[in-house]
Order: sequence, then C-alpha cells, then structure tokens
Amino acid sequence: MKNLDPALARFTPISLAEMDNVALQSRMDTKYLVAFRDLPGLLEALSVEYRMLEVNGERGIRYRTLYFDTPGRRAYFDHHNGRSRRCKVRMREYVGSGACFLEVKRRTGRGGTVKRRILVPAIAETLTEGQQAFVAGACDLGPHLVPTLWNEFRRYTLVHTERIERITLDVGLSFRDEDGEAALEGICVAELKEGRTGHGSPFAALMRALPAPPTSFSKYCVGTVLLQPSIKYNQFKPILLHARRLGRAA
Repeated sequence: MKNLDPALARFTPISLAEMDNVALQSRMDTKYLVAFRDLPGLLEALSVEYRMLEVNGERGIRYRTLYFDTPGRRAYFDHHNGRSRRCKVRMREYVGSGACFLEVKRRTGRGGTVKRRILVPAIAETLTEGQQAFVAGACDLGPHLVPTLWNEFRRYTLVHTERIERITLDVGLSFRDEDGEAALEGICVAELKEGRTGHGSPFAALMRALPAPPTSFSKYCVGTVLLQPSIKYNQFKPILLHARRLGRAA
C-alpha cells in the first residue's frame, strides 16, 4: 500500500472520538468496486472535502472478522435469493485498537441497514448464552449458529467535513475457512454510508465520473463462493467476474 502514502498524507486527520456524531448505525449504504490503480487519484480528489480516521498515528486499520451462519447457510442463501429482509452475524476485531464486537448487520425491507453490536473480549468460534440471546433479539437466524468464514482487510475511513456522511475504502481482502484460503487482489470495495441517498454526495459524483456504478457486494457471500465453489452462486457470478476484471486491470 506504500504507493498510496502521498495521497493519504493529504488528508486532515479525524479521531475516533470526533467520529461519534457520524456513527450512522442506521443508514443507507451504497457500495462500489474500484480498481486499485484508480485509488491515488480518487484519494487526492476526496482530500479536499473529507477527513481521514487516524488511530495511534496510523491511517488504515486492519479488520479481522469471523462470520457465523446456520449449518445450512441461511444467511448466505437469504442474500443469494434476494430476500429483502436479511442479516449477517459476525465477530469483528479492530486490530491494533484492542476493540472487538459481536455485530448483527440487518438489511431492512426498504434497502436500509441497521447494525447492532456489543463488546466481546475476543473473537471466539462459539457464542455464549448471552451472545446467542443478543443475536436472537437482533435477527431471526435462530439459535444454532456456527463459524463459517474468516475475512481480513485494511480499511481507510473518510468523514465529510460538513455532511453527515462516511466513506470506507477496503483493500487487501482475504478469506479462509476450514477448506482453504482465497484473496481478491487489485480491487477496493468502497462504501458510502449516509442517512439518506441521492442528496448530492461528492463521493457519489466522483464514482459516476470514474465511472464506477453502484453494485451489490457482500464480503461474506463472495468469500463463501471463492472457498466453496460447489455452492449455488448464480446471482453472484456478475460481481465476481467484474471484481476479477478490475483486479487484472490493476
């Protein structure tokens, strides 16, 4: 990531405490895929209106995630089959900060996202009774959840100087499960998080100019397909092909 350093240095930093007013636990999310080669120019343009999260002097935080699903992978198939109300359950560690959460990310019927989370001591492959109760209160996947997929990446978080809006830029995506490992090289998964969509986001305008159209991209689902090639994945074929094309172009 060293070739990003000059562009990253342009941003005014923002601390975790300062980001409290743009937590956006209930929000509208719009995702985009960007070739890594386009990131330096994109970051330079964004540095005019956005600040970048900095933690302990570092820009770019490593995330480590373990996803949970039913033995029959209901969460995966709910997404694959286009169910409007669906959820993902995961434990996520913010590497270097010592923070770790059990999170339930729920998609609402109107296309919005609601995220609930509780602090946990560390990532574990078994949910305690209290953690099971938290998940049951946040979604309807049921009590019998098992660990299915590990995911790691590095995230750069941007906050607009005036708008209630955040952007996350995820690079270096890798996945593993009990059967093997896989990675998506040369791409960035970008996500615009805002209270409402369609209201003049500078980032959305840059995406249109690139061009990089909005897309549906789930790390959990894509990682599952990469590591479980026999699973049904018809709905994810276009995004996988697009990601691979961008990776080759990078």
